[in-house]
Amino acid sequence: MSRISVLHPITRLIVGGAQENTMLTAALLDPDRYDVDVISGSQTGSEGSLIEEVCARGIPLTIEPTLVREINPLKDLLAFFALYRHIRRGRYTIVHTHSSKAGILGRWAARLAGVPIIVHTVHGWGHHDRQHPLVRRFYILLEQITQRITDKLIVVSPLNIEKGLADGIATPEKYITIRSGIEMDRFQHPARPREVVRAELGIPLEASVVGTVTRLSPQKAPLDFIEMAAQTVPRQPDVHFVIVGDGPLRAEVEARVAALDLTERVHLTGLRRDVPDLMHSFDIFALSSLWEGLPRVLPQAMAAGLPIIATAVDGNAEAVTDGINGLLTPPGDPQAMAAALLRLLEDSALARKMGEAGRTRAEEFSARKMASDIEALYEKLLAECALSE
Repeated sequence: MSRISVLHPITRLIVGGAQENTMLTAALLDPDRYDVDVISGSQTGSEGSLIEEVCARGIPLTIEPTLVREINPLKDLLAFFALYRHIRRGRYTIVHTHSSKAGILGRWAARLAGVPIIVHTVHGWGHHDRQHPLVRRFYILLEQITQRITDKLIVVSPLNIEKGLADGIATPEKYITIRSGIEMDRFQHPARPREVVRAELGIPLEASVVGTVTRLSPQKAPLDFIEMAAQTVPRQPDVHFVIVGDGPLRAEVEARVAALDLTERVHLTGLRRDVPDLMHSFDIFALSSLWEGLPRVLPQAMAAGLPIIATAVDGNAEAVTDGINGLLTPPGDPQAMAAALLRLLEDSALARKMGEAGRTRAEEFSARKMASDIEALYEKLLAECALSE
C-alpha cells in the first residue's frame, strides 16, 4: 500500500502549544502509512523557535518567508501562491492546517490545488471579544467562508465548538474534539532532582513555589500574574514565583516586578527547554490568560502532579475542573487569583489532593492518543473520499 502524503501548514514555529501540537502530530503519525511534511513561515521572535527541534526530529520542513503572522496584503498574496505551488508539487492527499493565517491561506491553496481532503485544527479561534468589533467580525467572516471548503474542523476543547457555533462557523457535525497531546513521560519523570533545579534558581528548598510557563504577551496577561504575586507575598512571606518564557511584554513585566519590590520573590527564567524539570520544582501552577484554546501547559502541569489556578476561559475550564484538580477564577482579576492561591498555600492537604487528581486525569492528554485519534480521523475521511469517487 502506498503511503498517504500529508502537509501541515502553520504560520510560524515559535515555542507554543499549537506549534508543539503540530510537531508531535507530524512526528508520531505512523511512518509506514503516512508521509508527513510541514511548511511554516520564517518568523520566530522573543517566544523562541521550534525550527531546530522539528528538523532534529527528522520531519521534512519547508520555510516560506512570505507567510507572516501580520496581515500584509502583498505578502499574503505571495504566500497564497507559494502554498499553492508547494501543494501542487507535493501532490498531497491531505492538507491539515494550523493557526489562523496559515489556516485560511492554506485551505484555499489546497482547494485550488485540488487536494481531496482538507482539515483544520482550531487551537483557539483567531477572533475574541477583546478585538475591535469590525476586526472580530472580519475574522469570523473569513472562518465562515473557509469552513465550507473544509472537510473537518478539529478542536482541542469542546468549548471551541460552542464558540464556533455561536459565531455561525459550520455545523456541529463538522467538528471533532481531539485533545492536544503532550509527551507524558517527560513530565512525569524529570531529568534532574527538585533540589538541584531550585538551587539553580536561587530558591530555598523549603520555600513554596508558584510557577507558570507562558508567553509574555497580552493574551497571557503576565502582569496579572505579577499583581497576584504582589497580593500574596504579604500573607505568605516565604513564597517565590517563577515565570518561564519570554515575549514582547518582558520589559513591562520586569519593570512591574521592580516597582512592586518583588525582585527577590519573582524569578524570570526566559525561554527554557527543560520545562519538565522546572515544573517539578513548583508546588502550584498558575495561568492568568485572558483567552485560550486548550493550553498544553495545563495537562503538562497535571502530569507533573501540580494543583492549578487558572482563569476560567475556553480550554482552561476544560482541563481544570474547579475544586477537583485546581481552582478557576475570572479572567483579568488578579485579586481573585491571589485569593485562590492563598487557599492552596494555606491548605497543603487540599493542594496535594488536587495535584493527585490532575495526575490521574493527565493520561487523557497524551501525544500518542492525539496521534492515534488524528490517524483515525484521516482514515475515516480517506474512506469517505474513496466512496465518493
